[in-house]
Amino acid sequence: MKTITARLPEPLVAWLKRRARDLGRPQSDLVREALQRAREGTGGMSCHDLFADVCGVIDGPKDLSTNPKHRRGFGE
Repeated sequence: MKTITARLPEPLVAWLKRRARDLGRPQSDLVREALQRAREGTGGMSCHDLFADVCGVIDGPKDLSTNPKHRRGFGE
């Protein structure tokens, strides 16, 4: 494998160190995986990005999750 050097802003370096420590993996693994995902086009899209074309197309009560009257009989 080839070694490269990259200059990163301090906040990104701090995040990378924490993330690598939390996962128990080398920083180089995380950078390599991020670059691979970017190359393959499989990183960076959120769930909302993936479903943006169908967001907001369903009509229904605006308070479905917060109004108790909509939950009457649920789970019975």
